[in-house]
Amino acid sequence: MARGTQRQELQRWIDARKRFHLSHAQIQMARELGMNPRKLGGLANHEQEPWKAPLPIFIERIYPKRFGKAKPDRIVSIEDRVREIAAKKAKRRERRASAVPQGKGGI
Repeated sequence: MARGTQRQELQRWIDARKRFHLSHAQIQMARELGMNPRKLGGLANHEQEPWKAPLPIFIERIYPKRFGKAKPDRIVSIEDRVREIAAKKAKRRERRASAVPQGKGGI
């Protein structure tokens, strides 16, 4: 993914969490299930189509079917995940900078 694209995608998940009143665990489950945050509106129209379950319940029902457990082992909010990714990138940059020789000798 391009640099800005990953931020946009994570921002879409944050917006979806607020719009559909989902918890951090439900957002993580939806991401692991491969759901698209832009398509959640079609799944969340239980008021128009009474046979559909509300989105949070729908996510919680299909997650165990796919993964065989009720919830993820480690629940991390999107904001915390962004911080983890940034720290990992900074550590990698620091490691690369220390591995590259500083002075390039001429011929």
